[in-house]
Amino acid sequence: MLAGEGARPTFLPDGPDVDLTLPRPSASLKGSLRLWALFGHSTCMRSLYKSLTLPLLAILSLLAALATCLASSAEASTRPVHARHGIVVSVHELASQAGVEILKAGGNAIDGAVATGFALAVVHPAAGNIGGGGFMLIRMADGKAHFLDYRETAPAAATADMFLDAQGNVIAGASDIGYRASGVPGSVAGMVYAEQKYGKLTLKKVMAPAIKLARDGYALTWDEARDLRGNQLDRFPESRRIFQRDGKFYETGEVFRQPDLARTLERIATKPDDFYHGAMARELAAAMQRGGGLITAEDLARYEVKEREPVRGTYRGYEVISAPPPSSGGTVLVEALNILEGYDLAKMGDRSAHSIHFSIEAFRRAFFDRAEFLGDPDFSKIPVAQLIDKKYGAAWRESIDADHATPSKDLKRPAIFSELEQYAAAHPQPMAFHESPNTTHYSVVDAEGNAVAVTTTINDWFGSRVTVQGLGFLMNDEMDDFSSKPGVPNGDGLIQGAANAIGPGKRPLSSMSPTIVVHDGKALLVLGSPGSSKIISTVANVLMGVVDYGMNIQEAVNAPRFHHQWMPDVISVEQWFSPDTVNALKLMGYTVQYGLHSGAYISPYWSDAECIAIDPQTGDRLGASDGRNNGKAVGY
Repeated sequence: MLAGEGARPTFLPDGPDVDLTLPRPSASLKGSLRLWALFGHSTCMRSLYKSLTLPLLAILSLLAALATCLASSAEASTRPVHARHGIVVSVHELASQAGVEILKAGGNAIDGAVATGFALAVVHPAAGNIGGGGFMLIRMADGKAHFLDYRETAPAAATADMFLDAQGNVIAGASDIGYRASGVPGSVAGMVYAEQKYGKLTLKKVMAPAIKLARDGYALTWDEARDLRGNQLDRFPESRRIFQRDGKFYETGEVFRQPDLARTLERIATKPDDFYHGAMARELAAAMQRGGGLITAEDLARYEVKEREPVRGTYRGYEVISAPPPSSGGTVLVEALNILEGYDLAKMGDRSAHSIHFSIEAFRRAFFDRAEFLGDPDFSKIPVAQLIDKKYGAAWRESIDADHATPSKDLKRPAIFSELEQYAAAHPQPMAFHESPNTTHYSVVDAEGNAVAVTTTINDWFGSRVTVQGLGFLMNDEMDDFSSKPGVPNGDGLIQGAANAIGPGKRPLSSMSPTIVVHDGKALLVLGSPGSSKIISTVANVLMGVVDYGMNIQEAVNAPRFHHQWMPDVISVEQWFSPDTVNALKLMGYTVQYGLHSGAYISPYWSDAECIAIDPQTGDRLGASDGRNNGKAVGY
């Protein structure tokens, strides 16, 4: 499995003779990704199969109908879901429905977001969670913005060398799986804080849909049933009991009920403080310590949600509000956009070699700075103001060759801010950082115009694989997001420094980038995605799709993605990229690879952008769920 924050990787055999390009009736990515579904399940194809004995004329008529069916399906896949009042977009339809249920009951966007978050902990246990953490970006209709940091923290007993052997080498897998891999969870604290401070309804009210889903269950899809069979869940008895029925695996269509989790959610709804200061905290701590974990009741009692000032920038007249440290997302995003603002990308054309060239060079430089400067702001002074300064972006722009790639090893930081130079001199450049791609994002807009973007994670797919005995929820493996040994490349190839070293109470660096874009004083876009380092470039791809290339939000989400993160010095492009564009980039000096590679396998696409746009003319809420996964925009 690939490492990094994001959606479940889909791996296919790699090799020179493997052709992963699907036929497609239009440029719609979603149409391509779901073409197999149309052939396997659509009314059009079933009619065709039943008609093989008809005369030739009838068969030709049916083929014409099939072509119409394909074209209409592809066209529909480029249209966002329209809603007049409120909308929720998430990776799971039942979670989106839970959020809309609360909006219809009089809740605001924060109520809807909290309902969606708790529902995802039930129906999307691989990434939705109460045993992990996340970031919530809120923009109220009056323009006030709030950023809630409920990222996991390292237990008090955590040490910088806890995942190293006697020779000082990283112990493979030690920070990924098992009890010691877990940080102190923040999701419950964050969602409760948001509900109590910014919501309109009661916690019991907004948690009711999630409790019902856990108690009554829901029918598993083929993907969900398959996921529960593997992912090393059988290494831990409680996980094997709950998710695998002790080896009697769930089948497609079976109802999956989680009574332990339902009782835990009911306890939280009734007495939320119990999770951190009461009986539930003691139960959680005892379960972790029985397994050799570090989390104690005192760690839970010390946990607190942080309200931080969001990162703010502008891009071509649009205000960009995004995630501050300990997320690197907003800083890297705004820095990259500042560099790109000096180029007319629209004139160059969407996904042209030159527009990608300049975008990649901006990503390269922003990720170069990410590796050196970013970490937990409570433990390190992070020079965000300098990194997102327009003058700094302009200085970086001067180093970009209009026709040739800049080798990452040759990058030299512009010497315009002495603070950056002093920090760089005192902290030698590291070479890697680890994140898991198994996160989830959801977006909410209500009838009043309040907007919420939430990215939440338990890090790996099914987190540490440890289910808390008696409480029914999976714990995170967020300790893996720290630098186990600064300077050692992680599974995602990212590089990090001492600012992200393990330390008691610290929050690990993240790429999670919940983002809201504002125009003329009103929210225009609500953006975010899973995907580890690819989160930042995915959000940038979608934002540029709308602002620079005039796409609607669904087209921008569907569009083939490209990514560069300084090291390794490689452009990743999704499988549907134009070969001509790829060849042109190679002539500029780039190394380009299709998909994300992991040994003998590749994932042809990545991330899961679940986004919303607000039509400035009609006020309609336009929901775009990513065709690369099985999410759903639900509105009313």
